[in-house]
Amino acid sequence: MSRSLLPAQDPPEARPPFVAASERRAAPELPPLAPERRVGFAVIGLGRLSLDSILPALASCKFCRLAAVMTGDKDKGRRILGQYGAPADAVYGYDEWDKLAQNDDVQAVYIVTPNGLHHEQVKQAARAAKHVLCEKPLSNTSAEALEMVRACADAGVLLMVAYRLQYEPHNRDIARLVRSGEFGSLKIIEAHNGQVQDEASQWRHQRELAGGGSLPDIGLYCLNFARFVTGEEPVEVMAWIWSTPGDPRFTEVEENVAWQMRFLSGVVGRCSSAYDAHESRNARLYFQKASVKLDPAFSYKGIRLYVNHRSAEREDVEVMEERVSEDKNQFGTEMDHMAECVLTGRKPGTPGEEGLQDQRIMEAIYRSAADNRPVLLEPIAGPDAFRDPRFSDE
Repeated sequence: MSRSLLPAQDPPEARPPFVAASERRAAPELPPLAPERRVGFAVIGLGRLSLDSILPALASCKFCRLAAVMTGDKDKGRRILGQYGAPADAVYGYDEWDKLAQNDDVQAVYIVTPNGLHHEQVKQAARAAKHVLCEKPLSNTSAEALEMVRACADAGVLLMVAYRLQYEPHNRDIARLVRSGEFGSLKIIEAHNGQVQDEASQWRHQRELAGGGSLPDIGLYCLNFARFVTGEEPVEVMAWIWSTPGDPRFTEVEENVAWQMRFLSGVVGRCSSAYDAHESRNARLYFQKASVKLDPAFSYKGIRLYVNHRSAEREDVEVMEERVSEDKNQFGTEMDHMAECVLTGRKPGTPGEEGLQDQRIMEAIYRSAADNRPVLLEPIAGPDAFRDPRFSDE
């Protein structure tokens, strides 16, 4: 972030050290902006994710704050605004985008509604001249996603997809390991994301609102993880889909998906998602000289990274080490990144184009499963063809 946007402070070298030169020192962190200088966010949708994770995460943010909410229950919205010290009258119904547009205290919106509503809400936000952070998946189809990207570009507002794990330290450590060649070339990625869906009727079981079942909801984490850590795009997919016959949860959306992706470098990704399997979220990468595991891999917190490799002293001894990174609040980190982009004009690390590419690949996965054959994808040269290339180096 530009130093001109920050409070004045002494440069790190001006501060006397308090540990020996041989000790590791944490990099200095940017100080928070004064509340009145932070980016005002309107949270669109007050469901479980907003109430349990996104709104509480604002307490850890340095560059953004809650300025408004949009909800179908205005009394609920006023209670939430009061809890977080935002103006009680900054609550809007879903049909009040014109009123939100007139609120200059709101510079950005965070869309946290069912997938099938993203398309129209992103376009409404663009018409309101508000920058957009949108939950994943970006939309239900690639055609819709393309419209959303173009609408924001035409309106001159930023569009960022909330791929929180691309901002998570352990996931970023994995990407650095892959790209550094520390353990030689990467050969195979395995990733799985599964959970047991509740029996109750909910929007995730409705195709119109969800766009699909386990693939766009939780399988997308595996897909995006493989693309992010390699910096590559797949050139071929092969997939299989199946659901338990007679299960009312899966009459409109799929239960299980398994697929393979082949990347230009030869790396193969083997991924799966499940909607009725004991909760498990893990990833393993096989290099020439080591195997690396994230377990859990896609959770909101508590992610752990393990490396198995040969001992430098004895080739017959296998060493397992845990590499520890700071467990940052993933939602706060991604919101602060979006706020930084709004303040500086920088392109988001996970722009709308990143979400559009995932939509295209998911459609290829569905097509492969339906036709029971591999589907070729257009070769795209990397690295990081759809991300800000500076983002992966930070």
